[in-house]
Amino acid sequence: MVAQITNYGAKLVALWTADRQGHFEDIVLGFEHIHQYLNAEEVYFGAIVGRYANRIAEGQFLLGTQQQQLSRNNGTNHLHGGYKGFSAVVWNVKQSTENCLVLQYFSPHLAEGYQGNLTVEVCYILTNDNALNIDYKAISDKDTIVNLTHHSFFNLKGAGVCNILNHQLQVNATTYTPVNADLIPTGQLNSVNNTPFDFRQFKAIGQAIDSTHPQIKLGKGYDHNFVLTASKLAHEPRCAAIVKEPVFGRTMEVWTTQPGMQLYTANFKKTLIGKYNRTYVNRAAFCLETQHFPDSPNHAHFPSAILPAMQQYHETCSYHFS
Repeated sequence: MVAQITNYGAKLVALWTADRQGHFEDIVLGFEHIHQYLNAEEVYFGAIVGRYANRIAEGQFLLGTQQQQLSRNNGTNHLHGGYKGFSAVVWNVKQSTENCLVLQYFSPHLAEGYQGNLTVEVCYILTNDNALNIDYKAISDKDTIVNLTHHSFFNLKGAGVCNILNHQLQVNATTYTPVNADLIPTGQLNSVNNTPFDFRQFKAIGQAIDSTHPQIKLGKGYDHNFVLTASKLAHEPRCAAIVKEPVFGRTMEVWTTQPGMQLYTANFKKTLIGKYNRTYVNRAAFCLETQHFPDSPNHAHFPSAILPAMQQYHETCSYHFS
């Protein structure tokens, strides 16, 4: 495997993996030049997203007894850290070796409205068993909220080769969080049983992607958080999902310590020209973003995303390839 990463947004810009014939292909969407990333920030190709990945309703929540107001960069809501989240800043390179890259960023108090001076560190490691491990750490001098995720757009046939509708997906989740018209969770935890969200057994991503199910219509495909089956040991990584591409034979497993995972099927409104002059069309990729649930600070029964002052945030995500 080969991973290529830029310290602009800590973005994974290319990931080369072998198919069953040993042929290597770049399987993540992205661009060849920095100005293209600057002009298409809203798609978050390959980025580390924070301080808070996904949406927060009205950008508002209570932290203790204090009302917090974040920037509103997604209509009236807050999305992926705001106008200048972690995906749109230059990270410092703390360590770089053949198979390990450690990036660090300092987010000052009240950046995008977030409380606390936060230092965040992301470690990318390529392992000998063909995995890309992502290790997140953060610490703040004040109580704050933190929810970091990795936002690569995967296509196991190759970036920009075709759509991902025939990819076979299995997700270890029995419930998901339904959303309203703004894609904000309603607070319910709905069963996947007899719905397009039932991926407990392998099925094609495209099998029910144009379903008349109200949640599919709201997301224009999949753009939903799955409640992952808990690990037997507290905060132990477990397999969240497996994706198989039947033509070229690549398989990807997703392992994480996080409680949720967002499935997004690249429901693009417009086409983009990406690497190798390939066109990225609607549903050209899928994202499996391991994270805390969207809008968690406004739902007391969701796993808490509060990071108390001077305590360490530590989560992991690993993408295994075969």
